[in-house]
Amino acid sequence: QVQLVESGGGLVQAGGSLRLSCAASGNIFSINDMGWHRQAPGKQREWVATISSSGRTTYVDSVKGRFTISRDNAKNTVYLQMSSLKAEDTAVYYCFAVTQSARLGPSTLDWGQGIQVTVSS
Repeated sequence: QVQLVESGGGLVQAGGSLRLSCAASGNIFSINDMGWHRQAPGKQREWVATISSSGRTTYVDSVKGRFTISRDNAKNTVYLQMSSLKAEDTAVYYCFAVTQSARLGPSTLDWGQGIQVTVSS
């Protein structure tokens, strides 16, 4: 079993910044992609950003230039630095990780429980 625990959410004014963290623990041999999704009230969950094990990053267009994803492989942790926040960034943010429990084992997609980010305008 793999557990992902998010932290760092909260309430911030428009134009402000927040840094989300997500630490993975449990039966982990390796972690491939890590990243974030979000779900705003009344909307479908959307992908936000991904970082590969080699550090390659991709972002949804709406956050490019404002959000930065990074990871610390030694800590099995992924971060999302959010700047120039807008009211439309208000959502529950979910981290994910593609993990393997053994060298030749299957990959599984694991999710955090979600953390609220609220941007006041």
